Amino acid sequence: MKKNVFRDSVTASPWQTIGKPEVGTATNLTEIFDTVIIGAGITGITTALMLQQAGQKCIVLEAGNVGYGTTGGTTAHLNTFFDTTYPQIESDFSKEAAKLVAQTGKDAIAIIKGYIDRYQADCDFEYKDGYLYSENERETKELKEILESSAEAGVEVEEASENGVKVPFESVIRFGNQAQFHPMKYLSTLVKAFTDMGGIVLENAFVTDRKSKDGLSEVITDKAQIKGRNVVYATHLPPGITAFSLRCAPYRSYVIGARLKNEQYPHGLTYDMQEPYHYFRTHEIEGQKYLIVGGEDHKTGHDNPEEAFANLESYLRQYYEVESIDYRWSSQYYVPVDGLPYIGPMAAADEQVYIATGFNGNGMIFGTISGKIISDQILGIENPYSQLYSPSRLKPIAGFSEFVKENADVAWRFVADRFGTEELKAVADLKPGEGKVVEFDGDRLAVYKDAGGKVTALSPVCTHAGCIVNFNAAEQSWDCPCHGGRFDTSGKVLCGPPQKDLEQIALPQK
Repeated sequence: MKKNVFRDSVTASPWQTIGKPEVGTATNLTEIFDTVIIGAGITGITTALMLQQAGQKCIVLEAGNVGYGTTGGTTAHLNTFFDTTYPQIESDFSKEAAKLVAQTGKDAIAIIKGYIDRYQADCDFEYKDGYLYSENERETKELKEILESSAEAGVEVEEASENGVKVPFESVIRFGNQAQFHPMKYLSTLVKAFTDMGGIVLENAFVTDRKSKDGLSEVITDKAQIKGRNVVYATHLPPGITAFSLRCAPYRSYVIGARLKNEQYPHGLTYDMQEPYHYFRTHEIEGQKYLIVGGEDHKTGHDNPEEAFANLESYLRQYYEVESIDYRWSSQYYVPVDGLPYIGPMAAADEQVYIATGFNGNGMIFGTISGKIISDQILGIENPYSQLYSPSRLKPIAGFSEFVKENADVAWRFVADRFGTEELKAVADLKPGEGKVVEFDGDRLAVYKDAGGKVTALSPVCTHAGCIVNFNAAEQSWDCPCHGGRFDTSGKVLCGPPQKDLEQIALPQK
């Protein structure tokens, strides 16, 4: 089993065993592109392919490599129901909005299947039944409401007598025409189609700035300066401090890929209703079946990632006889304050800069539909979803309580991280592979000791908005608890809105 890692984390997902997609050599970077897309995950590549197919000349800029971010770490569930439930959408938006969201799921799956058929993609696509089950009276009441609202929204759903897994349940509903696939095989197919049509993918090109002049955007990277008529941020949050820094909260989800002793692998997609919830499915990687179990989600930089993995493994072993756990990985997503993603022009006054963010745990669906929405908007084609997912919308009632909760946490971090901390142990007490924010000669340092005993010291102040980073031992990274910026142990930006690395601090020599 290969363990090559081509993503923004040290843990490897099973999707990466195929290696990195081929992108060719980028040339003619001095021309003016119709659209510059930043981010080479499912959102960026789908958008680029749709625009290139329509006759545009596009370039995709990626700080790492294709699939470096969430697409390389997803569990690749394709659903017509979402983390924000239909009763919530009805209450916070409208019944018409719930129907549009339901159609979003159907259309996204159809787009994915259409590309698979068109390009004969061997990406393990399968239609599956999806099961959502309750374990107590409160959950059962909520499940009944979900059943009724989902059916009214136009989703294929009914009561069922099984939940597809070995976990006891009280009640269960079944969603038809759900699906799963291998996300990196699919993404590789889209990249090949895009580059075959003349599209350019420039990897290892970290965007440091964007400037507007004479109706064009100049996107500045550490490799080249790229000019384009339109810019699409397919990167979760756009760089810098924007309104979306406060309207989207970063979360991490944890996943285990396990081989079972008795071949009792689930046949569908299954979800419980716990908080945080768990999700299950099966996938065959290089001839070996794996039970993929995820959950234990928490805000980035807050709880203990190693504990999250331990809890997830303990949960799995309650119900399944595990032969081995071959994969453990985590991935990041952003939760919007009012429950629905932001897709479209980043600001009403600037329709040449677009954003797609706030997908919650449904990135493959919303990333795909973002490509359709944004490409239509750039091409001047009316799209039925534009208004619903507009980034300029404001739902004060729907989003206010979540906005207050998430940003009160951010404000607390600004104060507590600076003035409420206790004196920590000395640098010498660090264990190999451990990182801590410590007090050293009156200054605060983010200090990491590698396996060889070498100590690296960084400023712990996130370069995005000034919060203090925390160490993620599972991913060997410094994670910002405010807006999800992540840095490797040398201080280099891994993902999120920061545009600058953490400052390196020279420690006095013995």
